[in-house]
Amino acid sequence: MQFNQAEQTALLQALSNDARTLYILGIKPTVNESTGTTTPLNYKSLLSLLNAKEEKFTLGRQVNSLIKELLSVGLVNFQSEVELNHSFNGKTLALPLTTMKVDEYSKLHLNWHKMHLDWLPNQKLLGDLAKLLGIIDYDYNSSELGDFIAYWLGRPESQFSEYQWTQKFVFNLKKIRLAHGFKNVQKVGQQVVQTKAGILADDNAKNLVAKYSKTKT
Repeated sequence: MQFNQAEQTALLQALSNDARTLYILGIKPTVNESTGTTTPLNYKSLLSLLNAKEEKFTLGRQVNSLIKELLSVGLVNFQSEVELNHSFNGKTLALPLTTMKVDEYSKLHLNWHKMHLDWLPNQKLLGDLAKLLGIIDYDYNSSELGDFIAYWLGRPESQFSEYQWTQKFVFNLKKIRLAHGFKNVQKVGQQVVQTKAGILADDNAKNLVAKYSKTKT
């Protein structure tokens, strides 16, 4: 089992050794290398792994706490939206760093800062994470960016890596795309996406052609 530079850098962030053990021995070995997703989490097997020498963990919420540590440094994501105060048992994780080229995003884990007015998401990372999370329309507008920046400017105590800021922005976009009442959209599966002017024009043109074709016959 190998770890690329991005994973190694993330593992060196402020994590407990138990969280590192969980990732290295409990989560990473189950990942599908091509998709970056794991098998469903199994509390029983993970507790057995963590208690190999002494019984330190007895509750699922203790496993949750370790997974939240891994979430905080970008080592894992949930494939679908979950309530962080509920059980993670049976949930599938995505390991975004495993599918990235060596060194491609490692520097983004080293640049920690507060939110600022001129912040922009990393465009390459934005696209990669959006595709991994199944977001169809990840083009964002100034209002979506402004709302995100304004929210975090109100929390000046929060500092995250550049990777994590972009990751949070992608999750926020997914929440918006799945929201009811999202304006100027068309539905694709369970997601709503911005309608494109060109698509509407094509449909209108087809309707006009059909109308006048009938008139002439």
